[in-house]
Amino acid sequence: MSLSDTLWWPAPAKLNLFLHITGQRSDGYHLLQTVFVLLDHGDGLSYKVNSDGEIRRIYAQGEMAAIPYESDLIVRAARLLQQHSGCTQGVEIDLQKRLPMGGGLGGGSSDAATTLVALNCLWKLGLSSDELAQLGLQLGADVPIFVHGHSAWAEGVGEVLEPIEVEEKWYLVIIPPVMVSTADIFSDSQLIRDTSAITIRDFLAGHLVSNTLEAIVEKRYPRVAEALKWLRQFAPAQMTGSGACVFAAFDSKGQAEELKAQMPEGWKGFTARGVNRSPLLTVAESFEAT
Repeated sequence: MSLSDTLWWPAPAKLNLFLHITGQRSDGYHLLQTVFVLLDHGDGLSYKVNSDGEIRRIYAQGEMAAIPYESDLIVRAARLLQQHSGCTQGVEIDLQKRLPMGGGLGGGSSDAATTLVALNCLWKLGLSSDELAQLGLQLGADVPIFVHGHSAWAEGVGEVLEPIEVEEKWYLVIIPPVMVSTADIFSDSQLIRDTSAITIRDFLAGHLVSNTLEAIVEKRYPRVAEALKWLRQFAPAQMTGSGACVFAAFDSKGQAEELKAQMPEGWKGFTARGVNRSPLLTVAESFEAT
């Protein structure tokens, strides 16, 4: 058994430390400003290369069984990389799913990005991170942030990225028991689409920021509003992405764990550290060095 057969590649979660919608393009896509920070918590994927060119998934069970093969972002990422590179190899993919679907943590995008990065290594393709990010953009606007693997300021539709360093806080993330439809939130007629743009300097200086989507999600999903109300009793809190997950930042793991222990019975959540550099990059570099 080779190293590649036993290695689990991390697909970290992300948080949006704020999210402003600043406009809308003629094609319907929304313009935004946000800061992505990655977490040391997420999904895990393993890959076993084969020579028959087939992309097989052995994780299609539980909630993942509801995702058709053809629309699975992991499968689509592997196929896209095959087609782009002309690679004739295939792969068998397994997945340890820890991140909720429809939670705003970027789980599907992160899984796709990890697949691009890992198979670039395993198939020995030698593509640059910029090339992989451009491929990833075809799968979703959030995929490039996970490919590049660094905290970033984002504009455009989320694809214009500038790496930044943010304080590596600890976070309590609460997972309300709902799956938010991103398309429904962005199409809501009451969504504010003209939030004034700010600069990176404004953000780092503590300029007041928020998540423009939050009010719409709270209105449509009372369990998200409930989680925010509870968390704000103890710390400034907000929603990540288009929800449903909400979070608050703390200076230490102990503070985050202490509040997690106080969550109402039946609630789900986790604590994690924000990291400026993705654990995926560390694994990829270690693999290439062997």
